[in-house]
Amino acid sequence: MSNTWLSKIPDSARDYIAGRRLDEIECILPDIAGVARGKAMPAFKFDKQTHFYLPTSIFLQTITGEWANAPGGEEEYKEPDMTLVPDLSTATAAPWTADITLQIIHDALNQKGEPHPTAPRNVLKRVLDLYAAEGLKPVVAPEMEFYFVARNIDPNQPIQPPMGRSGRVAAAKQAYSMSAVDEYGKVIDDIYDFAEAMGLEIDGILQEGGAGQVEINLAHGDPVDLADHIFFFKRMIREAALRHDCYATFMAKPIEGEPGSAMHIHHSIVDIKTGKNIFSDANGEETPAFLHFIAGMQNHLPGAVALLAPYVNSYRRYVPDFAAPINLEWGRDNRTTGLRIPISGPEARRVENRLAGMDCNPYLGFAASLACGLLGLKEQKNPRPECQINAYMGEDELPLTLGAAIDAFEEDQALIDVLGADFAALYAAVKRHEYTEFQAVISPWEREHLLMNV
Repeated sequence: MSNTWLSKIPDSARDYIAGRRLDEIECILPDIAGVARGKAMPAFKFDKQTHFYLPTSIFLQTITGEWANAPGGEEEYKEPDMTLVPDLSTATAAPWTADITLQIIHDALNQKGEPHPTAPRNVLKRVLDLYAAEGLKPVVAPEMEFYFVARNIDPNQPIQPPMGRSGRVAAAKQAYSMSAVDEYGKVIDDIYDFAEAMGLEIDGILQEGGAGQVEINLAHGDPVDLADHIFFFKRMIREAALRHDCYATFMAKPIEGEPGSAMHIHHSIVDIKTGKNIFSDANGEETPAFLHFIAGMQNHLPGAVALLAPYVNSYRRYVPDFAAPINLEWGRDNRTTGLRIPISGPEARRVENRLAGMDCNPYLGFAASLACGLLGLKEQKNPRPECQINAYMGEDELPLTLGAAIDAFEEDQALIDVLGADFAALYAAVKRHEYTEFQAVISPWEREHLLMNV
């Protein structure tokens, strides 16, 4: 690859390196957990190549670094290579590094040059291709909730809120408080500065209900672009926090007794030919497609929960009265429902899925949620009647453990067909391995309450 590739990267990346010597390129791709994998190389080396190779076994690695059994059989154990090709449109600064560095997300191809079916970015693209085949284009808008927490170098100790600039520990129950956000204003300043250097747009930042909990909203747009942005944001926010002697965590439930962190996903669907939102008709009224989309969510989200809540900790968020709906009800401007219809004009009519945790891989979270809606559009069923009361009072409708969620995922063949059978088999294998590993751990609760009492 000659250095003409520089002319193909976004303006923000060119602006970042303008007048400076580019030292390094980080060639990365998201794994099953959404962790950045790949390798770094001197910029002059990147100039001379068009691709590089990594083993497909990257996608079999669990969050603990162990390896799940390969569902592909004997051939997969040979760890065959896949080809990684740069998507130059994703080039962005890594402004926290000592050298002048760009990050570039790479696409994973198999040895036939086809998209590798278990790469999370390809899974999302597969779902979008299925929409395109119907003449449709999804639009999403994510909300990112996360915590700033005190440094925690001993996993046996509970996670604590961070110390604010006032010298006091960050306070809970201060939702929307500007003073609470100001407590860690220096971290927020770095996040803004890093985002500007990276060409990432922040729609707004606000204080959430937990101690040290923040929400960042992103403007609506293309699902792959926004998944890329969240992938970059998570890495960047962690780096900003480390500069100020604290951690940023995207765990679904990091602190006992505090609210969990969600990644609410707003969806609308556009007709490619007309550019119109299919959820609204010419008179601005709700369409049958709008109701079908909601029904698809109700019918298939139980199978998708394993992707929206991918770890044992994810299910600690699914408890009543902590602003985490554990139901499949839908309602207009009702935050107790799992599926909320926000107030909007007809052109912005959308469905908000409030079930996804911030710990999910954004590519897989978007893919799973959109897959449920697509199935609804195809099945053309109607949802149950709108919930106009407190949906927290209803019965639990979702799997409440990772094991039950994996079972539900494997039982939803329609969902598997949309996401891809190869991916589904690999994902289930990785998650079962993680769940089995967790089941072997004896918790502090068990030692405290059972050791001397039973």
